[in-house]
Amino acid sequence: MSIRVLQLILIISVAAIPAVPAEDWPQWRGPRSDGTLRGPALKASLPDGQLPWLWQASIGPGYSGPTVADGRVLVTDRQASDTAEQERVLCFSAADGALQWQHVYDAPYTVGYRAGPRASVTIHDGKAFAVGAMGHFHCLDLATGTVLWKRDLHTELQIQMPIWGIAGSPLIYRNLVIQIAGGQGPQCVLAMDQATGKTVWAALDEPAGYSAPILIRQGGEDVLVCWTGAAVSGLAPLSGQVLWSLPLEPRNMPINVATPVTDGRHLFVSSFYDGSMLIRLDPQRPAASLLWRRIGRDEKNTDALHCMISTPLLKGQHIYGVDSYGELRCLDLTNGDRLWESDQAVPGARWATVHTFQDGDREIMFNDQGELIFGKLTPSGFEIDSRAQLIPPTRIQLNRRNGVTWAHPAIAAGVIYARNDESLVAASLAQ
Repeated sequence: MSIRVLQLILIISVAAIPAVPAEDWPQWRGPRSDGTLRGPALKASLPDGQLPWLWQASIGPGYSGPTVADGRVLVTDRQASDTAEQERVLCFSAADGALQWQHVYDAPYTVGYRAGPRASVTIHDGKAFAVGAMGHFHCLDLATGTVLWKRDLHTELQIQMPIWGIAGSPLIYRNLVIQIAGGQGPQCVLAMDQATGKTVWAALDEPAGYSAPILIRQGGEDVLVCWTGAAVSGLAPLSGQVLWSLPLEPRNMPINVATPVTDGRHLFVSSFYDGSMLIRLDPQRPAASLLWRRIGRDEKNTDALHCMISTPLLKGQHIYGVDSYGELRCLDLTNGDRLWESDQAVPGARWATVHTFQDGDREIMFNDQGELIFGKLTPSGFEIDSRAQLIPPTRIQLNRRNGVTWAHPAIAAGVIYARNDESLVAASLAQ
């Protein structure tokens, strides 16, 4: 067979492979709220040194990660002077970083760590849903930034404000937008009508935590999982009815920033002071039970896993996560026993952070020094393929070490978007 014929066969074969559609990153932790990537293949390895930027845009400080949809990148920040304190919702072109619109509103802070808003903007059906650190909630037109409706949840609900403010991103369910708000009385979790902002239901007489809500399936039903400052609960998302609840009272103060993670059979949560809890999810009906709970003596003398900002990962029969001082750990899912620990993912320090994407059988990690890492988490250890600098850390969020960048990046259509307290950048990860 001639070389020309072989080439033709190869071209036809490649053309016959169905294209994998690119995905947006429209909400906290991606299209499925679980940090997983699907779409065209990304680079096999990272180049040495600095990953080249496609573009850079100037922004102010904030902890909120970018979200991406319909050719737009949204992020929030804070502008403060001696005379004014304001939060901004900013919309940039995903193609070139040009500012398309901004919405600015007054937001005096009474919370600690004042660098800026915490929650990522949720994008859905041509609308952007944004909540600020003090509970200012806006529904904006995605194309223009026009305010469709707004609420001051702090004033309306008499929020028992967490020391670090409102952090959980809004979650969309059918015609509802759901927010962990921490209102007084049974108003910790609030469901609002997407079109009008009116309250449809409120539930749980508990203090707010910092963790974002997620949706799971049990017995053919959707269940809303909310981790507050007092418990992990499963709610009926259309009514707020409590279907199951397991207490997780803080022994010091609630620091539950990491998002609950699930493999469909288990639900895992981990907090800075209060260690880890693995929950068995009943597959036949909305019910749950405790499998194990592990907690160390304090934040330094930890047991199993004490996560700060980093959300852990369930992979097979193992749990992977970053402990209170940056220790990357692997746990046995059945009992929480530690199998190994590594200091390779992030320099060790109090509240050291790594955000993890799952890309097929490998992991993409972004640490708080602005480094991007390609590697693989296995029961036998952490295998690093390559690493590159994505964005420099800044000192406004935390004026220690070299500074930090604590915001979760977004990956959409082969491009990674990341921010610090001065810039929003885009870099290609496409093959």
